[in-house]
Amino acid sequence: MGVDAARSFPPPDAFETDVVVYLTPWCPYCMMARRLLDSRKISYSTHDVTGDQRAREWLRSASGQHTVPQVFIKGRSIGGFQELAALDASGGLSRALA
Repeated sequence: MGVDAARSFPPPDAFETDVVVYLTPWCPYCMMARRLLDSRKISYSTHDVTGDQRAREWLRSASGQHTVPQVFIKGRSIGGFQELAALDASGGLSRALA
């Protein structure tokens, strides 16, 4: 991935929140991730990657995944909704945000 692509796409550290969710508005797993974070009263930022090939390439490079949502906590990729839910169920989500 070239430097220009990284510059044109906001990485997790460009946001003021510890949690960043890259998503598309119609994705059911994206909605579930947001619902889980809302239910835990966790502040998060979102970035819509709809039709943004550079963003998708960056996410693939940064997370190893090509699907949405992609959730980052404190700049680190934790995966998608299933990984977020598992982290929450194990108590790791609150620890990751401490």
